[in-house]
Order: sequence, then structure tokens, then C-alpha cells
Amino acid sequence: MLEKGLRGEAKMEVVAGNTASEVGSGSVPVFATPMLVALMESAAIDALRDKLPAGQSTVGTKVEIVHTAATPLGMTVTAQAELVEVDGRRLVFTVSAQDEAGPVGEGRHERFTIDLEKFMSRVKKRKSYND
Repeated sequence: MLEKGLRGEAKMEVVAGNTASEVGSGSVPVFATPMLVALMESAAIDALRDKLPAGQSTVGTKVEIVHTAATPLGMTVTAQAELVEVDGRRLVFTVSAQDEAGPVGEGRHERFTIDLEKFMSRVKKRKSYND
């Protein structure tokens, strides 16, 4: 059972491939906001590691963050997530991130638990829409 208080963490070094100028979210060589979002989602997933029954997973449905500081090449961004609300299949996390110099972002992230087989069946149906 998933309970409030579960925590997770994820880290990523800032390299050429995850900068704003490389991923298309800006023109400067600093950690990209979309990469910060992905890192925060990874921290939430880490909080759930080994906590879900076989055949279940989660999908992200909502992200509300502020990206408050630019992280240059060579530094590492560390994100933390804490599960703060469990409402049936809906899971809400507070998320934050920092680099070696201090905070770089914070916010909330929502995920839903899914049955993998049912979910992939719906994905397959959706894919066949244009066939």
C-alpha cells in the first residue's frame, strides 16, 4: 500500500545533451526546464520503487514547477520527491531540486497508478486510430 511520506531522489549531471539549447527549450547552455521536469518525475518514480504490486505502474499526469536558477555545464542537479497525498489511484508529490550552489526549482507532481495490461491495450487501440 502506498502511504504518504515515501521519498525518492534522482540526479543528473548537466552535459551538452540536456541543456536548453540542445533540447529546444531555449538558446543557452544551461540545464533545460524539460530536463528538470523529467528529473523530478524520476525522483517521484524512485519514491515508489518496489512499492507497487506486480503488473502495476504509474503515469505522470500533471506537473507544476518553477525553475528558479540556471545550472551550468558540469554541475549536478539533484531532485527529491515526497508523496504527500494518496487519493485512490491519484498520487501527489512535492518536488524540489538543487545543484551544488543551492535550490534550482520546486513544485508539485501528480501521477496515477495504472494496470499495465489495460493501459497498453488502450494505447494499442489509440495507435490503430490512423491505420
